[in-house]
Amino acid sequence: MRLWLRGGFPRSYLAENDELSFRWRMDFVQTFLERDIPQLGIHIPAQALRRFWVMVAHYHGQIWNASTFAHSISTSQKTAKRYLDILTDAFVVRQLQPWFENIKKRQVKSPKVYVRDTGILHALLGMETERDLYYNPRLGASWEGFVLEQIVTMAHNTDIYFWATHAGTELDAMLMGGTKRIGIEIKYTDAPKITKSIRMAMKDLNLDYVYIVYPGRKTFPLEKKIDALSIRDLSRILA
Repeated sequence: MRLWLRGGFPRSYLAENDELSFRWRMDFVQTFLERDIPQLGIHIPAQALRRFWVMVAHYHGQIWNASTFAHSISTSQKTAKRYLDILTDAFVVRQLQPWFENIKKRQVKSPKVYVRDTGILHALLGMETERDLYYNPRLGASWEGFVLEQIVTMAHNTDIYFWATHAGTELDAMLMGGTKRIGIEIKYTDAPKITKSIRMAMKDLNLDYVYIVYPGRKTFPLEKKIDALSIRDLSRILA
């Protein structure tokens, strides 16, 4: 829980209490925007980039829409995309790319965006304590991003995508390891269930296995080729 709430920066994770951890992360955000970004030769007003970063936090786990972002910060779509790429290149934002399959369905072609460190995500959204996190409407999205980053870290050179259609069918992540296709759904729930979306993804993408990652303690089969996977057993995905 501490890693999820505070993120992976050592001084945040190891702080004596949540208040000090939160304060360090807020200071990090300010220093990153006012000192680190200019040192990279990028000259953008810190407040403008901060507003954009906060907006990414609010859209964490959602599909990138350049026009929405541009309208919200009163700029052009080109500038909004530039801001996104700057934060991505600085390793504080992730753009998860979509997978395309040769099927007769309109598929999403824009990336999903995440704040890579959930501690920074929570700071940008003003979530200091576990209670703040549990009662925030972005709880599920935060969990999705947290699990995704753990998978990316473990997967190394394995290709990872998400998949979605304009009709609403989606898969949070898909790992392409050799000839295998592993589907991953990430749910903050006590009782993982097989959804219609999962069944359609298995069929359309010809998946070898699907894992529904949840915060419980036990891993168990839901049916053939579909497991409810405890966060503790995440390494099984790559076994």
